[in-house]
Amino acid sequence: MANLINDAEQFVFDLLKNELDQTFLYHNYKHTERVLKSTREIIEHTDLSKEEAQILEIAALFHDTGYIEGSEHHEERSVEIASKFLKEQNVEQDFIESVCKCIMETKFKEEPTTKLGKIIRDADASHFGKKYFSEASEFLRKELELRHDKTFSPSEWRNENIKVLAKKHQFYTDYALKNWQSVKDKNLSKLFKAKKKQKKKLKKEEMKAKYKVQYKNESPERGVQTFYRVALRNHIKLSDIADTKANILLSVNAIIISVVLANLISKLDTNPYLTWPTVIFTLFSVISMVMSIIATRPNVTSGQFTKEDVKNQKVNLSFFGNFHKMELEEYEWAIQELVNDKEYIYKALTKDLYFLGKVLERKYRILRITYTVFMVGIIVSLISFAIAVKNNPGIDIQEVLDPESEAHLILENTDNNKLYSV
Repeated sequence: MANLINDAEQFVFDLLKNELDQTFLYHNYKHTERVLKSTREIIEHTDLSKEEAQILEIAALFHDTGYIEGSEHHEERSVEIASKFLKEQNVEQDFIESVCKCIMETKFKEEPTTKLGKIIRDADASHFGKKYFSEASEFLRKELELRHDKTFSPSEWRNENIKVLAKKHQFYTDYALKNWQSVKDKNLSKLFKAKKKQKKKLKKEEMKAKYKVQYKNESPERGVQTFYRVALRNHIKLSDIADTKANILLSVNAIIISVVLANLISKLDTNPYLTWPTVIFTLFSVISMVMSIIATRPNVTSGQFTKEDVKNQKVNLSFFGNFHKMELEEYEWAIQELVNDKEYIYKALTKDLYFLGKVLERKYRILRITYTVFMVGIIVSLISFAIAVKNNPGIDIQEVLDPESEAHLILENTDNNKLYSV
């Protein structure tokens, strides 16, 4: 009989390898191996005859061979395959009938009636009480999806597993109840916890969506507040950029003028042809500096308001220029009046935006003119120097441009620490 078990194992392995469709991800030889191992595990701890143990092992090997022709009525086809094999091995008819009866006892929808039937049923469903339950369950889900076009979402498949483990399945043998039931309970507990967690998450998302819609309906001012916050931030950034540009012009022109005063003016007595180019160069630099100062010069208002101004909502309390001369108590009173009136708050923010925009327009308009003046001044100055040099052929150009000569001007840009030679 030992050879019969080995021959049966080889036969089933070759049969499933060659004829079983690859879409059977769960009901394959791997599953047969697990059932055989679980069957032998129960046999070792159960009082059985040698023949009964062999019947169970053969039944475990052949119980799913019928899947080579499809899922429907696979038990009956498994019985046919097992009977044919055993007859070819000259096995007695009583043994064959016992094997076939065991195979039929694996029908999940029916209760096992015999001792061997209960053992084979527990072995067939042993994965419910094993640590690899989740892995086996996922293979079964994929198989149903491929074979029967049954698509389950994670929550739907979890509910199916809960239904099977909690209501449809039970272990029958003492060994399974003692050794596998506790693991099955843990697997079922994990499913319930996952379901509860998912339900809690869905409920939280529903409440969040509900409150979000409700909040949007009841608090449309949130979008208005965001508008004011973003607009004010952008205005302040643009003001910083304008001040930086004006500072660059001031620094560059201050350096230009200092270099001109130090190097050119002292040489005008001996080089009178450079007088007008120098005057033009200096004049444009001075104009650029003056316009840069005008662009950034602060304008502070009176710094006072009256109670009538506050009550009539004519004063913008968010701008320091409107209250810097007021007493603290008066300003606190005015702020209290402001915060008690939502309309007044938005009106004050609107005024802030408007006047910031007016200041920005003035700054950028003057800066645009200043940059234009600076650019034109550089071009006109270079042209005037070129004409002056051309009309005085006696001058040595190399001497003027020589870095060692006093006529060579070095301009340092304090912003980026680079040297420019003119």
